[in-house]
Order: sequence, then C-alpha cells, then structure tokens
Amino acid sequence: MNDIKLMVTGGSGFVGSALLSAIKATGYSAKVLRRSAAGNIPFFQNVQIDTLGAETDFTALLDNAENGVVIHAAARAHVMRDIAADPLTQYRAVNVDGTLNLARQAAAAGVKRFIFISSVKVNGERTEAGTAFTVGQSPQPEDAYGVSKAEAESGLRQIAASTGMELVIIRPPLVYGPGVKGNFAAMIKVASRNYPLPLGAVYNKRSLVALDNLIDLIMTCVTHPKAANQTFLVSDDNDVSTTELLTMMTKAAGKHPRLLPVPVSWLTLAGKVTGKNAVVDRLCGNLQVDISHTKATLGWLPPLSVEEGIKRCFVNEVIC
Repeated sequence: MNDIKLMVTGGSGFVGSALLSAIKATGYSAKVLRRSAAGNIPFFQNVQIDTLGAETDFTALLDNAENGVVIHAAARAHVMRDIAADPLTQYRAVNVDGTLNLARQAAAAGVKRFIFISSVKVNGERTEAGTAFTVGQSPQPEDAYGVSKAEAESGLRQIAASTGMELVIIRPPLVYGPGVKGNFAAMIKVASRNYPLPLGAVYNKRSLVALDNLIDLIMTCVTHPKAANQTFLVSDDNDVSTTELLTMMTKAAGKHPRLLPVPVSWLTLAGKVTGKNAVVDRLCGNLQVDISHTKATLGWLPPLSVEEGIKRCFVNEVIC
C-alpha cells in the first residue's frame, strides 16, 4: 500500500470515478468526498457533504491530512443551456467559494499539495487557425463557467503563496471516454447509427483528451516534484478535425462513414438561418492547446492515442 495520503472530491463524477479506479490500482489509500445523495463508493473511506460552498466543514475529509495531497475534481459542471436566473452566482458559489474554502482548510490541516482540475475555458472558447492556447497567456474566459474557474485559479494561487501549500492546476479541453455525457455522447450515438451527415469537409483542428490520458497526468502530478506550483494544459497531443473525429467514431462502431462533403460556408449559413450558430461554431471552429510545457516539465506523454481512446467508447458495443 502506497503511504501517500490522498483526499479526492468529486469521486462519483465522470473524471472522479475513473480517478478512483486508478488510485485503487496503484495501491494508494484515499478518502473520498461525496454528496450525501450519492451512493457509497466501495474500497475508500467515504465522507459525505450536502453542499460544496463557503460554509462547508471539511474536517472529516482533512483529518490526519498532514503532508497529503488533495485532488479537487468536484465542481458545478458546465451546462450548455443553463436556465439559472444568475448562472455566474451559482457557479461562483461552488467553483470559487467552495474551492477556496476547501483550499484554506487544507492548508491549515498541513496538506502538502492541492491539485485543482480546472478547464481550458479559462483560456477561452476558440483559437485562430494555426494557433494554440498556451499556459502563459492571460485568461480570457467567455462564459460563467470559465469565469468561475479562472477566479478559483487566482484565489488558489494567493492561498498557495501565503501558506506554502503546493498548487497544481490542470486545464483539460473536452474529456471523452466510456460514460461521457453531453455533446460527445450525442456524437457517439450518431456515429453508431451511421446517419449521413454534412460534415465531410470540415478541416478545423480541436484538442481533445481521453479520460485515461487525463487520469494519467493527474496521477503523475500527485508525486512529481516539478509539478509543484505549475499550471498544465493537457490533450491527446494529436488534434483532429470534426471530419476526422466522426470518421474514427464510425469506424470504431464497425461502420463505414457516410459523411457528405458540404462546404463550411454552407454550414455557417445554415447555422445563421436556423439560429444554430453556436452548434456550427463548435463543429467547425478551432480550439487547440499547446502541451509542450506539460511534456517538457514532467517528461510526460499521453499513453493513449486518439484512435484507442475513441475505441474504448465502443467497448462491448455499449454506447457511452
């Protein structure tokens, strides 16, 4: 059994559940913070909370936490069509106030390292063709979720500087893998049913990260001495177009792709006419991240290729 003490939040989520599987496989023991409504997570010591906010008491999670590592994956997740009257206030309550409250208590408990799972949305929503986001760029979040993550990062850096607790920030782009939800899950369903799509001539570039690659980087950051007080971008290190992505998905489903080569200009016009500009932008726009800093600092390479990551979404013909 590895003697490093780990404390994980968000253990019942998409990233958190995969992280716990990796922790179990590597022999670490860990405490897991989970919502009271969620089921008990086997193998780990469970700590229940009702809310994650400015007033939450994390004593049970942080008991005997000296020289341990907190991996904070819990958050109010990004929602495409947020119907909250004031989304930013609700994002801040969890992603900023809850995160900084946890960090302050962690530092007071003697935690050595705090790993924060942030988002590439801190950098922005899109990149120009041939360019990529880097860790040195000033944050330019455009939506409430991105703003809340950027504010949390800023507050965490202040806490780390004043307490000496090591801080690691990881900004993933879209994370995919078995169990993924949202738009990527919809794309997998479409690919598995092999509908003909007008997306055979989209030559954009987007960075993605397979769930297993993100988990591998998180686990690397638990112990790597050079990870302290660093911010890391992460991806599969092989950016793909929407056409390439759908082709890989369809083949992984055992089908022959039926993608029609409709010009992007026509798709853009259709988006304006139908009010689906945002959908077309996500399908045809660019969002690339430069992970050279991550690779150079940690000597890290993503262990899984994009192709293998996509195939794992179709294991046993189960739609993710």
